[in-house]
Amino acid sequence: MSIFSLMSFGSEGWGLAMVFAAGVTLSVAACGFLIGSVIGSLIAWVKLSGGVMARGAADAYTTVLRGIPDLLVIYLFYFGGSAVLSSIAGLFGPGGFVGVSGFAAGAAAIGIISGAYQSEVFRGAYTALNRGEIEAAKSVGMHRALMFRRIIAPQVLRYAIPGLGNVWQLALKESALVSVTGLVELLRQSAIGAGSTRQPFSFYLAAAVLYLAITTVSSWGFRRAETYAMRGVRRA
Repeated sequence: MSIFSLMSFGSEGWGLAMVFAAGVTLSVAACGFLIGSVIGSLIAWVKLSGGVMARGAADAYTTVLRGIPDLLVIYLFYFGGSAVLSSIAGLFGPGGFVGVSGFAAGAAAIGIISGAYQSEVFRGAYTALNRGEIEAAKSVGMHRALMFRRIIAPQVLRYAIPGLGNVWQLALKESALVSVTGLVELLRQSAIGAGSTRQPFSFYLAAAVLYLAITTVSSWGFRRAETYAMRGVRRA
C-alpha cells in the first residue's frame, strides 16, 4: 500500500488513528505545560523573594530536574506512583497492583520537568522589568496584589513569551517519551501501525509530518502572541 492509502480516512486507512493520537500528544503536552506554568511561577517567586533555605530548595529543584534524563523522570512517576497507589490500596483490602494511568504520569512528569525551565524563564523576565515602574506603583500606595495584577504580571508575561515558546516545543518533544507508559500517543500509534503493516517508514514519516505541523502552528501562535504583547513598545 502507498503512504496515501495507509494514511487515508477510510476503513483500511490509519489516518483517523494517527490524527487521534496527535490529539493525545497535544493534550498530554498541554496539560504538562500548564502544570509546569504553575510550578514555574511558584519557583520563580521563591527564588526572587524567598528566604535562604527556600531559595536553596528552589535552586536544587531546578538543578536536579534539568540534570537528569526526562525519560527517567517519567519512569519514576509511572512506577513510583503505581507503587504508592498499590501500597495505599493494600491498607484497605487485599493487596494488588494499582497502576497510574499513562496520561496522568506523563502529564505530571512533563509538568515537573517543564516547571524547572519555566521558572528560569519567569525569573529572567522579572529581572528585565523597569524598576522605575515598580517604585512608582509603591510610591502611590498601590498594594502588592494590585501591583502584581496591573504591572508585574502583564510585563513578565510579555518578556516571557519567547522563552515559553521554546519550553512548549520541549514539552511536545517530551510527550513522545510518554509512549513507554503504554499511552497511545503519536509515536506509540506509529509503532503500532508500523508493526501491523510492516511499513515503518510510512508511519514514522507521517508522524514527523504531524509533529512538524503541530510545532509550526505553535510557533506561529507564539509569534502572534509576542507581537500582540509587544504592541506599543519601542524596540531597539
